[in-house]
Amino acid sequence: MTRHKVEICGVDTSKLPVLKNDEMRKLFKQMQDGDLSAREQLVNGNLRLVLSVIQRFNNRGEYGDDLFQVGCIGLMKSIDNFDLSQNVKFSTYAVPMIIGEIRRYLRDNNPIRVSRSLRDTAYKALQVREKLISKTSKDPTPMEIAEEMGVPHSEIVFAMDAIQDPVSLFEPIYNDGGDPIFVMDQLSDDKDKESNWLDKLSLKEGMHRLNDRETMILNKRFFQGKTQMEVAEEIGISQAQVSRLEKAAIREMNKEMFE
Repeated sequence: MTRHKVEICGVDTSKLPVLKNDEMRKLFKQMQDGDLSAREQLVNGNLRLVLSVIQRFNNRGEYGDDLFQVGCIGLMKSIDNFDLSQNVKFSTYAVPMIIGEIRRYLRDNNPIRVSRSLRDTAYKALQVREKLISKTSKDPTPMEIAEEMGVPHSEIVFAMDAIQDPVSLFEPIYNDGGDPIFVMDQLSDDKDKESNWLDKLSLKEGMHRLNDRETMILNKRFFQGKTQMEVAEEIGISQAQVSRLEKAAIREMNKEMFE
């Protein structure tokens, strides 16, 4: 099979080496004995790991070269801190560290500002999280991180929430091959139900061509302010079906009102 050439930061990714597990262990032992060339081989032999991780961040609008460089920093940190005595695959240890490094970069370049104290708490929590992953080979809960740091659980949750990346309302969260479900489809409207009466009047005018189920769905969604999941549970169908019926009903109403 022909391998296509893709360059990131001047690196031809089609020619990146792949190290076997026994080769990795041998190089780690050499590196820990002071062989710097072994460290370089470990970095080059795991660049594909960085490439696989940065694929998760393709929709962030960041340059691939920038993410690759940041991911390489996470890779080098994981190489320098990996403990051969632990019965853990290197990739299991390295991937969370690479992801953490990229997330820190994205947060530091986020236009939404978070207080220094919250960031410090969150970064300490991330460091503790990486330490616990190295020790237990599993992702710790916020409660376990809080206990390790000796701070209230609520403080950890609040700090971690504060540094999360913003999500677009039009971010797709589910797609079964049909119409996608977006974040905004999961939200209910708790505003004053009388403040948008004119929009509701227009909706009512256009609903007379719909069947009973379509009318019921739109009534629950736009007049009662329920989420698609809540509507799906009430009428006994999937959320994807609610989404499709809702969009089809709105298209039908648009034909009536605007054609």
